Amino acid sequence: MIDLRSDTVTKPTKGMMEAMMKAEVGDDVFGEDPTINQLQEKAADLFGFEAGLFCPSGTMTNQIAIQVHTKPGDEVICHESAHVYNYEGGGIGRNSFSSVKLIRNSTYQISADEVEALINDDQDWLARTSLVVAEDTSNRGGGKCADFEKLKAVSELCRSRKLGFHMDGARIFNSIVRNGHDLKAYGSLFDSISICLSKGLGTPIGSVLLGSTDFIKEARRARKVMGGGMRQAGILAAAGIYALDNHVDRLTEDHDHAQLLAENLDELKQVTSVIPPETNILIFDVNPEFGAQYFLDKLEEHGLRGVPFGPNRIRLVTHLDASREDILKAKEFLKGVLDRDYSSTV
Repeated sequence: MIDLRSDTVTKPTKGMMEAMMKAEVGDDVFGEDPTINQLQEKAADLFGFEAGLFCPSGTMTNQIAIQVHTKPGDEVICHESAHVYNYEGGGIGRNSFSSVKLIRNSTYQISADEVEALINDDQDWLARTSLVVAEDTSNRGGGKCADFEKLKAVSELCRSRKLGFHMDGARIFNSIVRNGHDLKAYGSLFDSISICLSKGLGTPIGSVLLGSTDFIKEARRARKVMGGGMRQAGILAAAGIYALDNHVDRLTEDHDHAQLLAENLDELKQVTSVIPPETNILIFDVNPEFGAQYFLDKLEEHGLRGVPFGPNRIRLVTHLDASREDILKAKEFLKGVLDRDYSSTV
């Protein structure tokens, strides 16, 4: 079975497993796990931040960041497709007691003009706008990379208006590898960044939240309240260190594989449109007479797994456990299922 449901399905490589088994550990709640400390310092230094905080998931790092940046009753601005709004269990309201204002466009990007139009005036009957959240790459946007110049303009606006600016960097290294960004220049745009280790980088678990020393001090408190205080978790942190050292540059392979899957896909009879992949996510629409799940079931019968991303939309994600040979087979499966006529009776 070729599993392209997500880049979270990967298993640790042999080298990563060896690093995990050799990890020196301690009690992280007391700040005494040397491998976790090393990972946090390494990740923070990469992006030019003062400190980092290792957490079980990107959802937790995002939700902690939002909680630290806001107060109950505040308002958060993000794109309507944002992961923090769509896929984190309503956490903005549930954890931080904040409301959301959405930027609505088809570009999966946010701009300074759009953000500025949504900032509330300083009136006591209006929610206090306190935070802007961006996402790179955009999951619902088919792995689309955030535009650096647009992020820079939003950053300047946020600083002029005294708003926090958080980056949900679940697949941030995909964007950085594709565009060749300088990590510290990129990091300088934000007050906090969440970087995920368990997607394209292939670790079994974990994300790191980056920010100032004071910010991370508050984040540790929020992590504890959410139940995210781990003990001898250096075994997991060792996987993150290994991934940062060995699995970043290879992301170009995943990008090439997504391009390969997308070639001529829009020519297949049951495909109605394709979002051209920039990184490792391929999203395409299928004949609405049958719908996404109908074709996904047939693809799985052939040996290919994907996920529905809407009634008529399918997502496939390339990753380090999917070889070029796997991708060529997946391409054959797509053609076999999607390039034929079907009865009008499902």
